[in-house]
Amino acid sequence: MEEANAKATGELYTLQLPSKVESISALEALVEEVADKYQVSEDTFANMMTCLNEAAMNAILHGNKLDEKKTVYVNVEADSRRIVWTVADEGPGFNYNNLPDPTEPDRLEELTGRGVFILKHLADQCIFNAAGNEVELHFKI
Repeated sequence: MEEANAKATGELYTLQLPSKVESISALEALVEEVADKYQVSEDTFANMMTCLNEAAMNAILHGNKLDEKKTVYVNVEADSRRIVWTVADEGPGFNYNNLPDPTEPDRLEELTGRGVFILKHLADQCIFNAAGNEVELHFKI
């Protein structure tokens, strides 16, 4: 007899991006492909696109420091219930627990420093690895 809570069969996608800003277009194409295939709502699609852009740009700029010899690794695991994106870079990582709050009145005018805040608020779940050079973003569909 089959297990009642068996996992929905899913697919795995991978993408390796050189650490340059132009690589974002390949990631955007993958986000669109996965969203179309799994009939993701417009709101979830917008949240995914925003988070993936933010995570990849952080990996390219801050993690790999625009070093084109370094790679940003993107993995996607998708099934009928959720899509899980993982973005990792080859940098040393950062302390994601010790970031200034971008909603503090004295930080509202800052042009940067909102990336992790955005990820945590738009994804259903946001998990960093211990080093801080990999983030896992969960979206329910």
